[in-house]
Amino acid sequence: MRRRWANAAAIFCTCEGIAAVADGADKTPLSFQDMILTLHNYWSARGCAILQPYDMRVGAGTFHPATTLRSLGPEPWNVAYVQPSRRPTDGRYGENPNRLQHYYQYQVILKPSPADLQEQYLGSLAAIGIDPLLHDIRFVEDDWESPTLGAWGLGWEVWCDGMEVTQFTYFQQMGGFDCKPVAGELTYGLERLAMYIQNVDNVYDLRFSDAVGDVAAVSYGDVFLENERQFSKWNFEVADTDTLFAGFKAAEAECQRAIAANVPLAAYDQAIEASHLFNLLQARGVISVQERANYMARVRDLAKGSCKAWIDSQSERWTAKYPGWTL
Repeated sequence: MRRRWANAAAIFCTCEGIAAVADGADKTPLSFQDMILTLHNYWSARGCAILQPYDMRVGAGTFHPATTLRSLGPEPWNVAYVQPSRRPTDGRYGENPNRLQHYYQYQVILKPSPADLQEQYLGSLAAIGIDPLLHDIRFVEDDWESPTLGAWGLGWEVWCDGMEVTQFTYFQQMGGFDCKPVAGELTYGLERLAMYIQNVDNVYDLRFSDAVGDVAAVSYGDVFLENERQFSKWNFEVADTDTLFAGFKAAEAECQRAIAANVPLAAYDQAIEASHLFNLLQARGVISVQERANYMARVRDLAKGSCKAWIDSQSERWTAKYPGWTL
């Protein structure tokens, strides 16, 4: 795929065709949950199936098999979902106003990537209250890579008034395999977007939900502050390292066994588990720089093996349904 806007370091949005969406946007800043519901409605109206979060501990929305595995192969795939994401080393015991070990991403996958993906994305910003006609929206070149997934894509950070709010990517490879056709991915940082929309400096002050009648409003801190305190302590101080090392080896072995048994979805679950345990071991400070590279390579091998097993399990059906398609 040829690089769009390849010669531009930063692209300023003229936002033509977005005014109608922006004019209809609610002027009252959305609560955190209403922002999510608005994105659900927006992308559902554009043909996306709204999926549920994956029920495992992942470091980013990209790890959801609806992205990792479904980006491979010729079948059209249009989905959106919220994904809780965990990065144990980012915990700050609830004392940092914008640094979290557990946070939320909103993920959109459109395969094949539509020609008007940029315009659709800008429309989604307008829908949640960020009028592109009134804000400085820039697409700043920043190609994406996930070493543990063996994945990369051509992409941009999207900045709104100087703050990054979304990663915009055209997937080129996943698990070391070419994405044919190319899938377009949007990853919204929900807490960051909500802080911008609500004009607050502390994530815990966000309105998670609004008051309704006699029911009081709920803040982000009401829901998650204690979680950040306790899981930061767990990640940095309490988690037993011997158990984590043993768990990593067990997940690695189970992944390989599942690949051999031709159950790639189960194999990929174990790759996800190994990745999270590796992240916990890093938080506990028991992995050296040299060991880190080795562990990352082991996780990458699991992810690649799972992706290959997925392709192998589906390729006969794909080639029958899409004659001429080859990996």
